[in-house]
Amino acid sequence: MCSEEDWLPDYIKFNDYGNWEAYLEAIHDQFLNDFVRSQPSWPGKRFSLKRHPEYDGKSATFWHMISEGSVEHDRTPDLRRSECIAWPRAIIDRYPDIKPQDDDPILWWRNSRGREQRILLSLPDFSYVVIMSDRGDYIMPWTAYPVERHHQQRKLEREFDNYWGNQPL
Repeated sequence: MCSEEDWLPDYIKFNDYGNWEAYLEAIHDQFLNDFVRSQPSWPGKRFSLKRHPEYDGKSATFWHMISEGSVEHDRTPDLRRSECIAWPRAIIDRYPDIKPQDDDPILWWRNSRGREQRILLSLPDFSYVVIMSDRGDYIMPWTAYPVERHHQQRKLEREFDNYWGNQPL
């Protein structure tokens, strides 16, 4: 599972709800509280969500945070992602907008995927990542997920080290 920092919100567990419909509504309500009813602030940018395509009246950003898969209309719900649905907002709220220091609770760096400019926010052990899409004058969360495989954590760590190793202090 994800690492557990004492400042992160509790998991929202499926077993506390008993069925998928009730659980889906609970985690969607958490998402709405974190990103629609209130919004994170981001230095120098407007905050937005990817609303379309919507599925069952729920935004694309929500589905990206609770499911996995490369085909947009065929993503599979993931309980590990779902349990951590309250984490992206907590992590975004701690984004430091300066070069991370050794004791920071959030590490961040930039990368690109195709033409997409992204900012990755990670727990210090690279066990959980929030990916933000930088669209110039606005920013939006793209996805968030636990990084459970050690080789994927090492890959993120190398990407972080390469980014900051090539940046002026």
